[in-house]
Amino acid sequence: MNFSDERNFSSYFIIIAVLVITGLVLWNTSLFMRRLKDDERTKVQIWIQAQKAFDSEQFDDYIDLSQLISATNNSNPIVITNANKEFFRDSLGAIMRQGRIQNIPQNLSESELIDFLNKLKSENEPIELDLKNTVQYIYYGNSDILNKLKYYPIAIVIIILLLIGVIYFFFTTSNVSKQNKLWAGMAKETAHQIGTPLSSLVGWNEILKVENVNPEYIAEIDKDIQRLKVITERFSKIGSVPNFEEVDIVVETKNAYRYLQSRSSKLINFSINLPDKPIYVSLNPQLYSWTIENLVKNAIDAMRGKGDLNIDLIDDSKRVYIRVIDTGKGIPKSKFTKIFEPGYTSKSRGWGLGLSLVKRIIEEYHLGKIKVLSSEIGKGTTFQITLRKS
Repeated sequence: MNFSDERNFSSYFIIIAVLVITGLVLWNTSLFMRRLKDDERTKVQIWIQAQKAFDSEQFDDYIDLSQLISATNNSNPIVITNANKEFFRDSLGAIMRQGRIQNIPQNLSESELIDFLNKLKSENEPIELDLKNTVQYIYYGNSDILNKLKYYPIAIVIIILLLIGVIYFFFTTSNVSKQNKLWAGMAKETAHQIGTPLSSLVGWNEILKVENVNPEYIAEIDKDIQRLKVITERFSKIGSVPNFEEVDIVVETKNAYRYLQSRSSKLINFSINLPDKPIYVSLNPQLYSWTIENLVKNAIDAMRGKGDLNIDLIDDSKRVYIRVIDTGKGIPKSKFTKIFEPGYTSKSRGWGLGLSLVKRIIEEYHLGKIKVLSSEIGKGTTFQITLRKS
């Protein structure tokens, strides 16, 4: 999965999460409304029954009213205790359940019932029932509706945060898209501007050959002209789909290494470890060499032009790993991902485009992966590129 796919997956995941949570909240709201509506009707029925009992003043009506109230309470767990706020017990010492416990599972053991009573004591203050001969205490718990409503504010906050995340994501994605178009336009314009003097240089170089100038000078000029052609081709590929070839990455890495070694300070101790066999990978040679050059130049800057720099190529069954290891100043762990963002730089001079271009070349074009494998302040950093083998 490349960087673009990860962004799309993240956006789809956030949108689906918002829809699912919103749907659950709405569904539960519908259930709560239906339950509350039924409870309202039950309260009216109790009130009507109470009016009848008061009007008739018949004992049987009071019993019916008590039974109706007891029957309609099917949500709040209730425990009626004695004056000592303990369970009523029979002559054998067993807890009396009938008429003393309501809306509590009947299969609970005595120890579980005691734990349940302690839980009810922590939820609400008891209601004192002052009878003629004794005092009883009624402990009750919260209904299912009330317990569920406790989580509503959390659900609403999550929805709001997810919506803010969606808005922020699309806003930043839009800005990144504009930046990508700007950088691509600048790169193509740079390639176009270099093309004109480059053509002129080729012509002047041919004239110098005719004028019998020292062949060594001509050879060096040819190298620089070829280098300018490579640079022009690289910049022209930014913003467009590059052509890929099945090439030996061992050879491509070795060529990039040799070029950089010959043009770098003698204070840099270069070393390279490559497999003895060819490893074929589908890549664009120009963009791949540009990636290696950017990583090496970044390492040289980190070492302030002096230190050890090593390039390792590790062969796996399905992948190949390219590691660029330096002995520079190191990178804080908090900056491992930030250094790949466009515009980020730790230098007083610089555009902060080198590593962001590397990330785009590897992850968007070659569908690979690049990361800071390890880094230690004052000791050095290891960058790792991962590419699939052909």
